[in-house]
Amino acid sequence: MPECVNKGCGRKFTDPTEPCLHHPGPPIFHEGQKGWQCCKPRVLTFDEFLSIPPCTTGVHSTEAPKPVENAAAKPSPEIAAPTVKDGIETYGSAVSVTKAAAPVAKPPTPAKEKPVVEDDPSIPVPLDSPCKRRGCKAVYKDPKTYNTPCVHHPGVPIFHEGSKGYSCCKRKVLEFDEFLKIEGCKEGRHLFVGALISKEEEELVNCRYDFYQTYSDVIVSIFAKMVGKEKAKIEFRQRELHVDLPMPNNKRFKQTFPLYGPIDAENSTYVVLTTKVEIKLKKADGTSWPTLRSDEATGEIIQIGQPTKM
Repeated sequence: MPECVNKGCGRKFTDPTEPCLHHPGPPIFHEGQKGWQCCKPRVLTFDEFLSIPPCTTGVHSTEAPKPVENAAAKPSPEIAAPTVKDGIETYGSAVSVTKAAAPVAKPPTPAKEKPVVEDDPSIPVPLDSPCKRRGCKAVYKDPKTYNTPCVHHPGVPIFHEGSKGYSCCKRKVLEFDEFLKIEGCKEGRHLFVGALISKEEEELVNCRYDFYQTYSDVIVSIFAKMVGKEKAKIEFRQRELHVDLPMPNNKRFKQTFPLYGPIDAENSTYVVLTTKVEIKLKKADGTSWPTLRSDEATGEIIQIGQPTKM
């Protein structure tokens, strides 16, 4: 059966007219965030990136789109072209040039590989669930699916200076589409359900915060990235602020702030942004706050409107 090459699909099909869910735009990796140009979700981990649901319905395709030529993206003439042997791309050394060689950047340290996770036999597997192991394209049809080999990558993705690959094998490519096609290097058992993470395994983390004030409000910024808007909890009380912010990778910022002054809890508000949570505390008496927390009061008077950092 032919295999669809549309990004986000990759399914084998027999009927070319059946709906194809895919991403028509290219992937975007910027400042640690990952997503697709054609839709808005942005995530931090590569596994979350691969699980972003397709945003467009179209038809299957077996022809890869032609790359758009970009002079800025062409390799430098000072770098030898890669040679391919046994499916492994090897890059030669740079040819001699008269100008001084630039310092070589140290490759980033790859993320720590996680221990192998296996499915719990007591947990039912939904029909048509894809295998969660990197590089495996198997789809669960019945219990016999577990008897088929799971050829996958146990390592983590590594993107460095334009090359793309996995920490568990040597092959490196330049194009993202080619990276998705790198065949697995290890055979094991499929993972259709994955590990269930309990709340006891959550990692409590500290986040930087600061505040500034006006005559009527105290504005607090908590710098926590990619907070889950639906699960974030902010509770306002007259002299306390309770904050509970879940984040990706099972991390959570949870803290209670004893406030320096009383607030109007009913008229206090907050908004969850991509890189921070901004909280507006409505003052109950209009006095100046020298600190945000009552347990850090020093007697110093801070001018209203000037920010102070914690």
